[in-house]
Amino acid sequence: MNPREVIRIALRALARNKLRTILTMLGIIIGVGAVICTVAIGQGASQQVQTQIQALGTNIVMVFNGSVNTGGVRMGTGANKTLTADDAQAILQHVPNVAAVSPIVQSSVQVVNGNQNWLTRATGTSQDFSSIRNWPVVSGSFFSQRDVDMAGDVCVIGKTVATQLFADQNPVGQMIRIQNLPFRIVGVLQEKGQNSNGQDQDDTLMIPFTTVQKKISGISWVQVIMVSTNSPEAMAAVQSGISALLRQRHHLRPGEDDDFSVRSPNEMAQTAAATATTLTLLLGAVGAVSLVVGGIGIMNIMLVSVTERTREIGVRMAVGATERDVQAQFLIEALVLSSLGGLIGIAAGVATSAIISRLAGWVTFVSPVSVVVAVIFSALVGITFGYYPARKAARLDPIEALRYE
Repeated sequence: MNPREVIRIALRALARNKLRTILTMLGIIIGVGAVICTVAIGQGASQQVQTQIQALGTNIVMVFNGSVNTGGVRMGTGANKTLTADDAQAILQHVPNVAAVSPIVQSSVQVVNGNQNWLTRATGTSQDFSSIRNWPVVSGSFFSQRDVDMAGDVCVIGKTVATQLFADQNPVGQMIRIQNLPFRIVGVLQEKGQNSNGQDQDDTLMIPFTTVQKKISGISWVQVIMVSTNSPEAMAAVQSGISALLRQRHHLRPGEDDDFSVRSPNEMAQTAAATATTLTLLLGAVGAVSLVVGGIGIMNIMLVSVTERTREIGVRMAVGATERDVQAQFLIEALVLSSLGGLIGIAAGVATSAIISRLAGWVTFVSPVSVVVAVIFSALVGITFGYYPARKAARLDPIEALRYE
């Protein structure tokens, strides 16, 4: 038989019972749509995590102050005040594969420019912070090592602060007041947007950490030491090296708990990515179950169709159709049924992904690979669950089929 003719006959047979055909395809449509939508959400989440990893900086290791135990009461991370700028310098000098180091001291400050003011987060850093965080300056420049050594009254501001205080004016070279101290703006940071917690990263200003320590917070310790490694492969060795060095510098005895904490944001982000992948696979499996249920529906309807068209099958065989012809006819009907359902399901999945992205604000990404897999899987469902009804139709006795009423 001509394949085009077989497909035409299959479409005509399916069109005889439009409602039944639509209801049969519904399982395939829901299954394929669910797979496309869940994979789109999962891949969107993975891409967002990768973007966040890149936004964190280059191969970063974070060193935090540790907890403290007072009278049996254990305080949280950061309760200790043991990290110093000298620790940061020692890490840079003595730990192999360390590319750059920046002490971090943060404080909330009120920034004033003329009759405009804004409450923001002041981050005391070193001159290497921009390269560690992959956060370039789009206007002006970052402050220098001399500014850090001299505790200079200079700052680099984020886009949000620039907008709030200067609107459309160029803030570089302008003077602002931070806690009644005059500071000169030397640069404006590139816009970063929100982080994974929804915090505006551009609502910040960078000041030499020595300036924050001496003139704003009045402290001698640092809250965090940010370390950049030469390569991702060196991160584990660098973390071990930092732990060993700080234990030695802080005179901690064997068995005594660390008074600091060494973490890698990359590890946390990769864990989140792995969790997103696992969730995607789980939800995709639920969609696959829907496809199997749809396949069972196809088998059920095709068996009913064989029973209803028994006399037609007998006539075809009587005029020369072979078992192979009859089997191909019913198999192609099942394949057309599942393929149409698959195409509609793809459209439904893509549309649902777009709707979810718009209404819920989630990042979704419809991968061409997932579309191709969905088409192939829906076709396989049609072939797999259509084979038995097609084989049953092909094995009918022509004489008995012609007598069937």
